[in-house]
Amino acid sequence: MSPSAESLRLIAPTVKFGRDVRVFGFTNLYGCEIGDETKIGTFVEVQKGSKIGRRCKISSHTFICEGVTIEDEVFIGHGVMFTNDLFPRATSASGTLQTEADWKVIPTVVKRGASIGSNATLLCGITVGEGAMIGAGSVVTKDVPAGAVVAGNPARLMRKAGA
Repeated sequence: MSPSAESLRLIAPTVKFGRDVRVFGFTNLYGCEIGDETKIGTFVEVQKGSKIGRRCKISSHTFICEGVTIEDEVFIGHGVMFTNDLFPRATSASGTLQTEADWKVIPTVVKRGASIGSNATLLCGITVGEGAMIGAGSVVTKDVPAGAVVAGNPARLMRKAGA
């Protein structure tokens, strides 16, 4: 007998859910907030201190780390990766494994109605503006203005949305 999808979700009691949230199998959610009517796909991890707004779609294989805020009505494509440390290291200067005390979370904000294409990577410390679109596979290293369409590595302005 195979395990049910229900048993394959790791949802900590510290998760704050809005109403009518849908979470698919093979997910790992802890210490985060997820707004009303949001859908979380398969193989998604959402870490503590992250906030996801209402009516968002988080597609499969996405990683939303501590310090990420996603506002309402945002689309996140498959395999999107967020970061929260510009200079990650495994060990401290003394050679011991780092702990939370050895580094500082750098926040990232994705504003209302933005869309992020599959396999995009977003470095920390940036804001993706309202209604902005990020092309698939892009590496976003700086703020994206509201309504902008960006793509590439590093992501560059292609046009304003609707233009």
